[in-house]
Amino acid sequence: MLCLLLLVGQPLSLAFGLSAAIGALPIRGLPLAGVIVARLLVAAIGVGAGLGLFALRPGSARMAQWSLGISAAMDTFVDTTPYYPHNRLPGLTPVVVALSIAYYAAWFMYLARSTRVKRTVPE
Repeated sequence: MLCLLLLVGQPLSLAFGLSAAIGALPIRGLPLAGVIVARLLVAAIGVGAGLGLFALRPGSARMAQWSLGISAAMDTFVDTTPYYPHNRLPGLTPVVVALSIAYYAAWFMYLARSTRVKRTVPE
């Protein structure tokens, strides 16, 4: 499931988010462009981690953990700074950030503690 989320879910989520953000690029300028590039790099790392997990490559579980940590940091940055356009109700940002961190933390803990992952994915 995590492989599919990293390989398909994260790029699709990024694509839908970027389709809305591209329209704000002339107004928000270079800071938004930098965030877009950073989000693309984070998604690329996630795809690489997903491919590694899918192929059971050595070290891919650790790479997936790094990917989850970087993704959580990027989502928190995007949600808490004014560089990326949002269409959220006032006061909803802390809830979104908390849910995002909980999501990434759950997958991180799964990779760190799962005996199935330790048996199937070589270190």
